[in-house]
Amino acid sequence: MTSAAHTPLAGRADALVIESRVDAGRTVFAPRGELVRGCVDILSEKLAELPTGVGLLELDMTGVVFMDTAGLQFLETLGDYAQLHGVPVATVNWGAQPRRVLELAGLDTTDPLHAARAAIPHPSSSSAVALERAERLRLLEEEVEQLRQALASRPVIDQARGILMATQGCTSEEAWTILRQTSQLSNTKLHAVAAAVTASTGSDGSPPPEKVRAALKTAITHRGH
Repeated sequence: MTSAAHTPLAGRADALVIESRVDAGRTVFAPRGELVRGCVDILSEKLAELPTGVGLLELDMTGVVFMDTAGLQFLETLGDYAQLHGVPVATVNWGAQPRRVLELAGLDTTDPLHAARAAIPHPSSSSAVALERAERLRLLEEEVEQLRQALASRPVIDQARGILMATQGCTSEEAWTILRQTSQLSNTKLHAVAAAVTASTGSDGSPPPEKVRAALKTAITHRGH
């Protein structure tokens, strides 16, 4: 039996879908997309649909492309279900970015469910351990946000590299160097430089800001040096 559930995160390119397969008492949950806000609700719905007598629940993370701190709550919910119903749960095939979140949260990447609850601090507790966990969670949220911004920036950076390759007759690596040096010389974030380069080829043809334009010219001139 196979089924799927969708999150209410409308408009997201990577909205979460959880597919499930039940075979001879073994159930496999295969989420695809992002474990972000709303993922716990959709997991709870899937768990409520499970028949009695499930012998093993396996979470296959192959299709998860991004995870923030909501993913820790996702794991906690799964762990609570396993404890309440006496069902063994295993997780497999973690991708690089979700695995990084587990590492930052101090979880065992081979068996994160056993420590997922401890990774989420309870505000009502004032113990030193809870404060340490709260600080760890804050740092985790900061790094996840940086990762999210980096992922969001990739399309425009790739577009800018393609534009430079076409207009300057350079390689992809040379185009990357030009963008990076332009960013450094103009003290402008790389994403903003890429956006300016991309916008300059748009229908309105608006040129980059003066400091970016000057830095870009310098970087292009010296790319072979």
